[in-house]
Amino acid sequence: MAHPKELRDKVRRSFVFDRLSLEIAASMHGVSYSTVRRWKDDAQSNGDNWEKAQAAQLMAGGGVESAARQMLAGLIAQYQATIYQLETAEINPAEKVSMLASLADAYNKTINASKRVLPETNELAVAMGVVQRLAAFIKERHPDHIATFAEILGPFGDELAIAYG
Repeated sequence: MAHPKELRDKVRRSFVFDRLSLEIAASMHGVSYSTVRRWKDDAQSNGDNWEKAQAAQLMAGGGVESAARQMLAGLIAQYQATIYQLETAEINPAEKVSMLASLADAYNKTINASKRVLPETNELAVAMGVVQRLAAFIKERHPDHIATFAEILGPFGDELAIAYG
């Protein structure tokens, strides 16, 4: 199926400027990953290297602090896209909670790595740590509530991002 150039441009912008992975950019715009990969390869063979454009945009953004903020913004976008996919996928509740805990762990590790560059992220790191501990607590002591917790966690993650992000 032929896609309009405007869609290809939107996917490129998501990759270059929003720093989304090809997988997430493809998913967000309703295009298969293989198609987006082909677009990126075709663009490179025509002199438009998406990776270099992404790196140049990152560097033009204002140095290390800006790069760290963009990295976190990209992670948050990927986090939200992943949460959306987990909410719509047919996955058993225990596996979903495990995936959410793993996602929270990756998020927490990224936040901890950025503390020196962006000290204001410390509050968010603490909040995410609390969410991780709560997930483990519910999984261990109240497994019958895992499905409800998984249902609540997505929107609550958005609340955390608003409050601390």
